Amino acid sequence: MKKGGGRTSRIRRRKRFGNAESRGVNESYKPEFIELKKWLKDRNFEDTNLIPARFPGTGRGLMSKTSLQEGQLVIALPESCLLTTDTVLRSYLGPYIAKWQPPPSPLLALCTFLVSEKHAGDQSPWKPYLEVLPKTYTCPVCLEPEVVNLLPGPLKSKAREQRTRVWEFFSSSRDFFSSLQPLFPEAVESIFSYSALLWAWCTVNTRAVYMKQRPRQCFSTEPDTCALAPYLDLLNHSPAVQVKAAFNEESRCYEIRTGTSCRKHEEVFICYGPHGSHRLLLEYGFVSPRNPHACVYVPKDILVKYLPSTDKQMNKKISILKDHDFIENLTFGWDGPSWRLLTALKLLCLGAEDL
Repeated sequence: MKKGGGRTSRIRRRKRFGNAESRGVNESYKPEFIELKKWLKDRNFEDTNLIPARFPGTGRGLMSKTSLQEGQLVIALPESCLLTTDTVLRSYLGPYIAKWQPPPSPLLALCTFLVSEKHAGDQSPWKPYLEVLPKTYTCPVCLEPEVVNLLPGPLKSKAREQRTRVWEFFSSSRDFFSSLQPLFPEAVESIFSYSALLWAWCTVNTRAVYMKQRPRQCFSTEPDTCALAPYLDLLNHSPAVQVKAAFNEESRCYEIRTGTSCRKHEEVFICYGPHGSHRLLLEYGFVSPRNPHACVYVPKDILVKYLPSTDKQMNKKISILKDHDFIENLTFGWDGPSWRLLTALKLLCLGAEDL
């Protein structure tokens, strides 16, 4: 028998090299990541645990350079690397935001800064970060209407609502964009287009981490809780992992600690939350395979389809459910019907006297 060709040697190779199909391909040599690492180093961040890599199934992500133990600090990104509304206020946009009435939202400030810096190109100090951001997104708001029409009913409805909200966000911001004309030799309409704002909106919506800022009078009363975290935002989502993520007021770093161990050269994940596939696709533009939080949404027409058509109280029952916000988000998951769905069904099945 040829040496090294037996069953024992194959087992040893599998243990040593793992499943080749799930291994990532190192991308730290790529120019955009070299520039990003230099940029981060200038802002006092050097990573010893992770490297950029491309993985089958999840695409671009971060791979562990060493074994990571439960509770270990995976990454600590200094405040100087974070893009927040404080960053925007300290920039050339600050005076324009401070004097604009009514006060713009924190989200508008972040989106405006992203569009402006992307337009600046090589002149932008944020260029190394902007270069690794996605050029396009796959959220339903970015899809063509004929593609959105193929989505399940409840998701299709939410996707259309999302598109309307983003368009209204753009329309209501045009006057503010016009006030920025002194900053640009070109017409602001050509810079702050709908497609540019949509890209910025998706960037914040899909990649921002939660970081609460102090209230400021120059902003509207909407929550100011979003921060963009270069490099850290390369971490992909998995519903199977647990992490602790928060801004550390003492170290002034945004820190992530793993709640589960990770072997060397495996992809390191974080968890965006216990989201079903509809929520993941709507907010982040992807779905997660083998998602324990996946569920099927039950629309109103299916809810009443198999109930007795002779029920004279049906319209009243539907009205009660609507009044108490129990006509939407009725789901059936891996563990059966949700409490909301069971509650709705119980009410719909009540007799006249019980009702």
